[in-house]
Amino acid sequence: MVTVSAPTSTLATATALPLQLSGEFLQYALVFFVLAIVAAVLGARGVAGLSMTIAKWLVIVFLVLALVSLLL
Repeated sequence: MVTVSAPTSTLATATALPLQLSGEFLQYALVFFVLAIVAAVLGARGVAGLSMTIAKWLVIVFLVLALVSLLL
């Protein structure tokens, strides 16, 4: 008989939390910020600008959702 156990990865538990509580917005913002810095150093100004814009909006969304969750 074969038994199958449920996966106990951290990814499965992280998806159960709302995004503003799990910190994923900030992690993604940091990834895009680092991508923007690397692209700027390598001379890819278009990629750097787009990455910085995405990082900025992710931080703004995180702050709005955190404020809403604190007020509710």
